[in-house]
Amino acid sequence: MIKLIALDMDNTLLNSKKEISERNTTVLKKLHDQGIKVVLCTGRPINAIWNYIEQLGLTEADDYTITFNGGLVINNTTKESLFRLGMSYDKLKPVYDYAKAGHFPMNVLNFSEVFELTGMDTPSYYSHVIHNIAYHKAALDDLPKDDLYSKIIMSAQPEVLDRAEQNVPEDIQNDYHVTRSQPVVLEYLPPKVDKALGLEKLLQHFGMTFANLMTFGDGDNDLGMTKAAVAGNGLGVAMANSIQAMKDAANVHTSSNDDDGVADYLEKYFATKL
Repeated sequence: MIKLIALDMDNTLLNSKKEISERNTTVLKKLHDQGIKVVLCTGRPINAIWNYIEQLGLTEADDYTITFNGGLVINNTTKESLFRLGMSYDKLKPVYDYAKAGHFPMNVLNFSEVFELTGMDTPSYYSHVIHNIAYHKAALDDLPKDDLYSKIIMSAQPEVLDRAEQNVPEDIQNDYHVTRSQPVVLEYLPPKVDKALGLEKLLQHFGMTFANLMTFGDGDNDLGMTKAAVAGNGLGVAMANSIQAMKDAANVHTSSNDDDGVADYLEKYFATKL
C-alpha cells in the first residue's frame, strides 16, 4: 500500500514556469489531508522552497522534506534534522583543482550557506538558480575548515557542463556521487548521498518500507529513489519529459510536468480517494 509520495521539484512537480499548478496542488493537498505523506525531494535547502511547502500545506508536525539531494532530512516545522550526511573540508580540493584546470565555476554549500569560490576563470550564476539562502564570495582557503559541507556545485550553460561532466577524472568519480540535477547544474555529493538514502531514513522513521513508496522524477538525480522504489515493490513514476534512463528505470509513466503529470497519475491511482 502506498503511504508516502516523494516528489522531485524541477521538471516534475514544477512546470516550465517553476510553478505548482492548481490541479497538482489540489490533488496533493487532498491526499495529504487523508494521511498520505507528501514529501518534496530537492537539491535545494528548505528555505529555498518554503513557498511551495506552504502552497501544499506541508506544515504539520510530522511533515518532512528531503533536501540537498538526500544529504539532509529535515522537519518542516521544527527545522530539526532527522538525518544529515556531508563532507569534510579536505574533500573540496580535488574538485577545486579539476574546476580550476577546466575553467569551470564552482560553488560550495554547507547546510545553511552558499560560497561562490573566487579566482575561478568562469563566473558562476548559481545565485540566480537558488534563492533565500546566504550567499558569499570566498577563496577556498578562507572557508571554515571544521564545517560540514553538503555538496559542490558547478552551474553554467549546458554545453559547458556537458564538457565538465564528460571529463570528470576517475578518482573524483570514485570519491563523489556526481549527478546532473538540472541542465545548468552539475553536483558533487558525498558518495552515499542520494534521494534514496534520505527516503530510506524517513521511511524507517515512519515505520514504512520502500513498498509503501511512490516516487515522481525526471532526471539523473531521481534515478536512485526511482530504482529503490521499484526494487522494493513500490512505484517509480517517470514523467514524459524524463531522460531515457529514468523512463527505463521506472515501472510507471505519466504525462509531462507541463501537463500536470503528477496529478494525472495520482488521480488514476487514488481514484477512490479523490
